[in-house]
Amino acid sequence: MPNLVSEFLKTLQINDFSATPKYQQLGSAIIDAVKQGTLKKDDMLPSINELSVYVDISRDTVEKAYKFLKTQGVIASIPGKGYYVATADVQNRVKIAFFLNKLSTHKKLVYDSFATEMSDAAAIDLFVYNSDISFLRNLLGNMSNNYDHYVLFPHFKEGRDQAADVINKLIPTGKLVLLGKYIEDINDRFPAVFENYEKDIYGALEESLSALSKYTTLKLIFPDNSDYPKAIIKGFYKFCQQYAFNHLLVSDLSKEKVEKSACYINLAEDDLVQLLDKIIRKKLQVGQDVGVISYNETPLKKFILNGITTISTDFEYMGRLAANLIKNKSVEHLEAPFYLTMRASI
Repeated sequence: MPNLVSEFLKTLQINDFSATPKYQQLGSAIIDAVKQGTLKKDDMLPSINELSVYVDISRDTVEKAYKFLKTQGVIASIPGKGYYVATADVQNRVKIAFFLNKLSTHKKLVYDSFATEMSDAAAIDLFVYNSDISFLRNLLGNMSNNYDHYVLFPHFKEGRDQAADVINKLIPTGKLVLLGKYIEDINDRFPAVFENYEKDIYGALEESLSALSKYTTLKLIFPDNSDYPKAIIKGFYKFCQQYAFNHLLVSDLSKEKVEKSACYINLAEDDLVQLLDKIIRKKLQVGQDVGVISYNETPLKKFILNGITTISTDFEYMGRLAANLIKNKSVEHLEAPFYLTMRASI
């Protein structure tokens, strides 16, 4: 095997903890090797079987990576001989590590929008750290790739006070991009697209004040040990105190006894199903006897029980904003827009 190809294989690594498909990781690694001169024009690549054995991934994965690179014009094939590097003129793509705290529908919207906006200008590796600060620390500490940007949703179930320390120690200076939640005490100038959780819920509830006036009590369903920002609770309390609503925090919905004249503000999608089930079982009328406001707009909420009122960030816009901050080499801090969509549920 040619020396250059052997050198490439020595540096080739597939990250089992990345949510980025392995064929994309392999394709990006080959493009990077061409860009860096480790692989040159006309170099023959290992056969599908050889690369499958060497990297310990399936033949189908290698074949899919080669097909992807072939459609990009990076490699070509000769019947009976195999694949070779077709061009050394590959686009100088930035390398981005994108960290989601969880792979929810809404976080995936941000990622997809970001990836679409970056288009072919970036090679993006996706990681999901399950809102676990220790897992994130291990991911960052064991990374071998040198990324140009680290895009991070910093939401944690525990150890929130450690976030700044982890970021300062393990994300190189000048490479951080924060999404969703703003973190204080970071020793760097960095771009951010953040949600103002306290202001957002206060403003949304204030906008729906006339509809809420038929209810005597507002209840925020905020599960114990969740990764939701506590600023939501602060904004909720502030609104209830300002407008003299009785208010309660529901930490365990399974123990909640749904009663008339209460309006529930729901954060988690699973809790919404449980809440509606409880209301229907008690034969209460949503929007009359009991109110329901749900975080995060989805197409189905338009149709459930004549429509569920939602309060939601524009997640697609957030992804586009983050991509453009990187493209423009900006260190601006931008607040993501937040919307109330009124429907029959209140």
